[in-house]
Amino acid sequence: MEMRIEVVPLPVLDVDITKAFYIDQVGFVLDHDVEPGNGMRVVQLTPPGSACSIVIGSGMGDPSKGCRVENLHLVVADIAAARAELAARGVEISEVKDLGGVKYAFFGDPDGNSWALQEIPRR
Repeated sequence: MEMRIEVVPLPVLDVDITKAFYIDQVGFVLDHDVEPGNGMRVVQLTPPGSACSIVIGSGMGDPSKGCRVENLHLVVADIAAARAELAARGVEISEVKDLGGVKYAFFGDPDGNSWALQEIPRR
């Protein structure tokens, strides 16, 4: 049996603000933005080079009620360069922390969903 995680839903309050954050500041690619009916809206975004996407839209949880996703990992080859690029785009991101050879930097989206950039040493 094969299983792959391909889409992770994120709870958001304002789809347009969050969509702009992920596209303009984090650099995700817009896969689609559709309104299939009944007031529903689905926006799918993919990090560059990733096989897994996020989906935001109406009806996916309310972050103001404590429904948030925490510490999604974006694995990068060069954390210093990735951090610098995100900071240059206006993302509030922590300094790089070395946790025993694995390096991390952390940021959040406008709704409090949190992310970790991770650099794992190559062997």
